[in-house]
Amino acid sequence: MSSQHNPPTKLFTRDFVLAAVANLFISMVFYLLMTSMALYAVDRFQASDSAAGLASSAFIIGSVAARLIAGKLLALCGRKPLLIVSLAVFVLVSVLYIPADSLWLLLLLRFVHGMAFGAGNTALATAIQALIPPARRSEGTGYFSLSSTLSTAAGPLLAVVLASSGNYSAVFLFCALSSAVALLIGILLRLPEPAKAAGHPAGGARRGSFLRSIISPAALPISLVILVCGVAYSGIISFLAPFLLSRSMPAAASWFFLLYAATVLLSRLFAGRIQDRHGDNAIMYPLLAVFALGMAMLAFEPSTLTVALAALLTGLGFGALMPCAQAIAVSAVSPADMGVATSTFFLMLDLGVGFGPVALGLVIPLLGYTGMFGILAALAALGIGLYFLVHGRRSGTVAAAA
Repeated sequence: MSSQHNPPTKLFTRDFVLAAVANLFISMVFYLLMTSMALYAVDRFQASDSAAGLASSAFIIGSVAARLIAGKLLALCGRKPLLIVSLAVFVLVSVLYIPADSLWLLLLLRFVHGMAFGAGNTALATAIQALIPPARRSEGTGYFSLSSTLSTAAGPLLAVVLASSGNYSAVFLFCALSSAVALLIGILLRLPEPAKAAGHPAGGARRGSFLRSIISPAALPISLVILVCGVAYSGIISFLAPFLLSRSMPAAASWFFLLYAATVLLSRLFAGRIQDRHGDNAIMYPLLAVFALGMAMLAFEPSTLTVALAALLTGLGFGALMPCAQAIAVSAVSPADMGVATSTFFLMLDLGVGFGPVALGLVIPLLGYTGMFGILAALAALGIGLYFLVHGRRSGTVAAAA
């Protein structure tokens, strides 16, 4: 078993690349099912709008539940065992969707699937930080996160293509195949474990404090910024397509996500390097401001120009923001505490993206889609002030934590 006594010196190692590919398949399943599950619940089980929404959000609820204990599980079980078990469940649940014959069973499968995602994603995201040279943490996190970014475009597009004829079995079989590929890669991965994991299975300094075993106090402040921005971004995932459809622009949502993904791909070429060389504030403030502007574009009556600008600005803003903020979170803790820090970060992201649509669904009947996006633009702008309060005023730089 590897340890972290000798930090890596190369970025694009065999295991780094394999982990990124595995993350691509895991994330693609997540976005594919998030896009298609509500409609499937309506078509297959004649579910009400609220029940159909629950069919989507049950996955997030399961993911949040798993992230609450993922840090503890990582300390007890280790990174690779937790990843393998989670991916095995990922494959099994993807297949079980097909014979599921009731809405309640579907909801249960969604919850279990979400738990597997939350645990496996945390294990992989924690391990990747140990595979990245500390001096290139922001850059490496950005490159690894490209796999998640590609899935934000590929997943929704595949959902539209595979479910266009109403053949949802094809959707679930594709998810099972993607999960099986991720499992195979997971078996081949060599993931370093923290040196004190075997000697302190309960988490060492956190013994006796359940809250500190699931939430990292050092990583929580920057994670709250991601919570706020995640709520804003959830409006795009959940309501952009129906918004554009209501304005007779049905194809715009597809090319929005393609343009979004392309912009994030470009942003990852420089965002992490700027952060590593010039500090957190040099990149975080511009990204937060650009993200707020992108959300503001959606508050206008949509046109080809405003939708394109929104895709470019949100892709540059939110897409590059996540790895930069994650680098801050994991650099605030010791290597042995990276699991809890990573779990805290993604827990806040899940809460924002998963539960944001519930509140936003209450806003739309009152203010309409443009009014909702206006509120989200203001929320994203508030993220700038929150970042200043929790981190920016200290002018922190990404430390080369070893």
